[in-house]
Amino acid sequence: MSLDRTALAQAVARHGAVVRIVVAEVQGSAPRDTGTSMLVWADGEDGTIGGGTLEYDATAAARDMLARGEARRFRTALLGPDLGQCCGGAVALLYERWDSAALAGIGDGLHLRAATETAPATPPLAAERLRAQARHSGARPDPRLIDGWFAEPVTGPATPVWIWGAGHVGRALVATLATLPDLSLTWVDTAPERFPDTIPAGVTALPAPEIATAARLAPPGAHHLVLTFSHALDFALCDALLHHGFASLGLIGSATKWARFRTRLRQAGHGDAAIGRIQCPIGVKALGKHPQAIAVGVAYGLLMGVAKKEATRPAPHEQGDGDDGRAADA
Repeated sequence: MSLDRTALAQAVARHGAVVRIVVAEVQGSAPRDTGTSMLVWADGEDGTIGGGTLEYDATAAARDMLARGEARRFRTALLGPDLGQCCGGAVALLYERWDSAALAGIGDGLHLRAATETAPATPPLAAERLRAQARHSGARPDPRLIDGWFAEPVTGPATPVWIWGAGHVGRALVATLATLPDLSLTWVDTAPERFPDTIPAGVTALPAPEIATAARLAPPGAHHLVLTFSHALDFALCDALLHHGFASLGLIGSATKWARFRTRLRQAGHGDAAIGRIQCPIGVKALGKHPQAIAVGVAYGLLMGVAKKEATRPAPHEQGDGDDGRAADA
């Protein structure tokens, strides 16, 4: 879990000042883990820290902060004795008011700030060491409270995912992925009427009559899932994306469809190594062919591939100029 600077900025742009509530520390059994957060504004909220009474009281406190113009609060609670909850553990909550001026203070890497009233004026040595380690290795350490200071990684650039096709599977897949953090979704089909009336928040819908030409608009490091209504369009997209470059490319279809596509892609001049980077079929066969089941399997493969790539990424000082080009299991 991390501080999502983009989501925070979007909330501030829409609602003005907001309060972010983050679980700063957990002892024993609690509804959510350290680093879980939610945003609260005058007449709404986004996210959840769980716990029923805990969240109800926390949102009320956040709105009181907004009314008072208060910048920060820190609260600890015993879930059983204080709130009558059955978890039995204890949580510490950090409340922070954010506006456009405060957003300017968020840097990259690890965000450090004093949380408790008794926190020292400057970050403790252990917190500075953690920040230096994160900067050196490129790792994202877990959020934690260190001698009254809260350390939390800042979400980096979102992973671009392009979904080609707004049919049943495309809609199920977008609905599944749109709720997840750290992904930037672009949804492409041939005409506006191909899309549903309501597009999930954060998803860019792109009508493209000549759909294969839209491939040139994607970042070379994007992940692609091709599942249009037409085999001809699917093939044109695979051909275009092989020329353009990608992090991963998943193609919906049977083994027979893929055998035919491999032959045609060779005839179009693509080498076996490049063609082999395309994953087909996609999904998890054991889950069945229902659109939502396909979407769950495809999403799992995509997320595992992205996680594996991030886990094996070299430290910044060790990286070369290019991507390693491996496809995710999507």
